[in-house]
Parts: sequence; structure tokens; C-alpha cells
Amino acid sequence: MVKFQNIAPDVKLGTNVRIFDFTNLYGCEIGDNTKIGAFVEIQKGVKIGKNCKISSHTFICEGVTIEDNVFIGHNVTFINDLYPRATNRDGSMQTEKDWVCIPTTIKKGASVGSSTTLLAGITVGENAMIGAGSVVTKDVPPNTIVAGNPARVIRTIVEEPTQ
Repeated sequence: MVKFQNIAPDVKLGTNVRIFDFTNLYGCEIGDNTKIGAFVEIQKGVKIGKNCKISSHTFICEGVTIEDNVFIGHNVTFINDLYPRATNRDGSMQTEKDWVCIPTTIKKGASVGSSTTLLAGITVGENAMIGAGSVVTKDVPPNTIVAGNPARVIRTIVEEPTQ
């Protein structure tokens, strides 16, 4: 059976990683038991922890770190450049030397709803939740639910005591 996956030799995969078809992975690290949906691209330098779910049609660019137990919904887009340009002032095409990659971190246990866009340089705190369709422009505190464009705090998550 023909597989439609492009997984470069420099990709580091943990054990029991599931990768669906029509994916493009290069220069990244994927932790144990993580699931990568169809039509996902993961660029160089990205680190994804263990037990994560990356849903279909998601783009994870250079500079993103996703810690353990994170859920990424369908069609989530990360941005690593606040002022992207195709060319320099002299008209020459920009290269990697002409911009600085701004890192983004998604902390352990966070959830990012479908069709969310995360701007460069933010941190999503542990166990935080981002509502579907949000545009996240600044840090999200731990245990907080945010939603909207731009994403605003909806409420904090209070853990129920276990019996």
C-alpha cells in the first residue's frame, strides 16, 4: 500500500507515534504516543511532547514547542514572524537571514480549539483552553479559558476535588 507521507530522515519520532497520510514533517521531534492527523505540516526545530493529539489540517511552524498531553484542534495555525515580508527594501527576496524566528510555547495539558491562529511569541499556560476560531495575540495564563478575536479571558478553570 502506498503511503502519502513526507517524513524527512532528520525527524525524531518517539515510540507508538501515529502519523496519518498527507503529512509533511522535517527537522522536528515528536514524543511518544503522539498522534499526527492528515494534512499536517510540522517544520524544523518544532518539539512536540508525548501523548499529544495534533488534528488534521494544522500548520506548526519553526519555533513552536508543544509540551506533553496537549490537544491541537483541526486547522490550527501558528505564526513565527510578527512582520512577515516577501522582499527586503531593495527588492531582493528575503531569506532566513533576514528575519528572526519568534518562539511560541504551548504548556502541558493545554487545548487549542479548531481554526485558532496563534501569533508569534506567546505562551499558552498549563491546562489552558482556547476556544475554536480564536486569534491569540498574547500569553494565556494557566488554567484559563480564552476565546474570540482577539482572544479574551472567559473564566478560570477550577479543578473539582476528587473523592
